[in-house]
Amino acid sequence: MRAAADRLLIATGNPGKWRELRALLDGLPFEVASPAEYAFAPPEETGATFRDNALLKARHARAATGLAVIADDSGLEVDALGGAPGVYSARYAGLGASDAENNAKLVAALAGVPPERRAARYRCVLVYLPAGDAAAPLIAEGVWEGRIVDAPSGAAGFGYDPHFFVPELGRTAAQLDPAHKNRISHRGVALRALRERLERLDPGAGARR
Repeated sequence: MRAAADRLLIATGNPGKWRELRALLDGLPFEVASPAEYAFAPPEETGATFRDNALLKARHARAATGLAVIADDSGLEVDALGGAPGVYSARYAGLGASDAENNAKLVAALAGVPPERRAARYRCVLVYLPAGDAAAPLIAEGVWEGRIVDAPSGAAGFGYDPHFFVPELGRTAAQLDPAHKNRISHRGVALRALRERLERLDPGAGARR
């Protein structure tokens, strides 16, 4: 195992996010760690925005482990629902809700809304915090446009992916193979932007201004 200064913690308990972020981080000069290796509970997500929650999760994980951290907050914004479920995407149908329960609530909320009014987007904010309390965060954001369909399609992905239809591809996010999804998704866009800056860092060093 490398020294703590060379380790990077992906601060998420979501297995789908973990797989995507781990793949997107491939090739960076860090040994990637998961929260399962450390005994700390996730923080309550009390932020009003994705940025607030991503910073909250990153700071909490860094304080608990002393490692450099990448934390994500992301979700679905549906125009016809005033931007909901937004920061409540993972718990849209209640705390501990399953993907199926969240999707069922989404479809019910859009009952009677015609296809042309079902525009939606996935939004992701990623925060990188170097080890060390004084280090400033790096923040990147990505957006993926689509629309919501009633009938689910596809078995890949997670969350709202079976109902998130990408018009230019004629498929839902759940019908894309992981590599394709990572190239075009909100999380992929955000992490590529962040990665460009991380590649200019020495492992464990603070951000170079």
